[in-house]
Amino acid sequence: MTDRLREVYIVDAVRTPIGKYGGALSGVRPDDLAAHVVKALTDRTPDLDPARIDDVYVGNANGAGEENRDVARMAVLLAGLPVSIPGATVNRLCGSGLEAVIQAARAIATGDASVVLAGGVESMTRAPWVLPKPERAFPAGNQQMFSTTLGWRMTNPRMPEEWTVSLGEGAELVADKHGITRDQQDAFALASHEKAARAWKDGAYDAEVVALEGADLTRDETVRENTSLEALAKLKPVFRKDGTVTAGNASPLNDGAAALLLVDEEGLKATGREPLARIRTSAVTGTEPQLFGLGPVEAVGRALGKAGRSFADLTTFELNEAFAAQSLGCLAEWRDLDPAIVNPRGGAIAIGHPLGASGARLAGAVAHQLAAAGSGVGLAALCIGVGQGLALVLER
Repeated sequence: MTDRLREVYIVDAVRTPIGKYGGALSGVRPDDLAAHVVKALTDRTPDLDPARIDDVYVGNANGAGEENRDVARMAVLLAGLPVSIPGATVNRLCGSGLEAVIQAARAIATGDASVVLAGGVESMTRAPWVLPKPERAFPAGNQQMFSTTLGWRMTNPRMPEEWTVSLGEGAELVADKHGITRDQQDAFALASHEKAARAWKDGAYDAEVVALEGADLTRDETVRENTSLEALAKLKPVFRKDGTVTAGNASPLNDGAAALLLVDEEGLKATGREPLARIRTSAVTGTEPQLFGLGPVEAVGRALGKAGRSFADLTTFELNEAFAAQSLGCLAEWRDLDPAIVNPRGGAIAIGHPLGASGARLAGAVAHQLAAAGSGVGLAALCIGVGQGLALVLER
């Protein structure tokens, strides 16, 4: 470790197009998705000797299927990188991809590494069903299987019931808390689709999206260009009979991967490239599990405070749209924030939310937006199941 913290730069950031559940990426293993973005980063930086990569961090929320056995290390091997490069998989549920970026940045800042790849991956389509091990041999009765795609399973009975509500019910609780209507949620969802569709049409994603060879997908699969308020209004509430949360104003189930190349000053020279942005500060906080959707509120405040910044300094803000109600709940508490700078190229309701990959996608999106602007301050933040919030401040 060094006596002072080093500057950490983001040289590049890539992601796959995001596939829908059972869609175009359903035939691709998650370890192959992770390998694809890892290889894309090294291919896009030919001056960097891959042997200089000190470590690889990959976020993953499930870890119960083909991404087991440390998917970060599997990605290194499958991408054809030198076997000398290690890899670590991290899990902070929906914040896993951003957590991987933060851990990589911390390793560089303290002098433990000079060049690190960091990202996230999830295939919600290929998440397996799991069967608990019987408490005794040769049970005579039927056994229960659990889907690992999303949410609570095999819940500890010691957990209070109010903590273990479904994610959708948690969004309904946020809507109750802030008086957020169904119409407001549907309008927010429509805006997400409109912004994402416009961004794709304008080529805003060309610099960061790297399609997979053999997969018939070149753009995000769940963006609905032709949806409308009328179409969204026809959808029935999912979690309460008289509720406000629908499939249309919530993020879908998705498959995808994202990765970033992080370096210090010496590593930057080795890449021969101009950085997109540099990492300034991060923060993580906890909240009541059932109000997980409001997790980013305090995390964002802490991250900005440590950076000596305020909402007025922000150029762009990527907030993960787990649910429209959750996003609107956060925005209601950030009274000094201009909502016009939030998710300018669409959010997860349109683009998708492949759990472990989303945080890395957000960090990469902010970095590319700052690079396009030429200067500024950006923020990436997510709510996290079981009641956490995570935020990262970038500058250029």
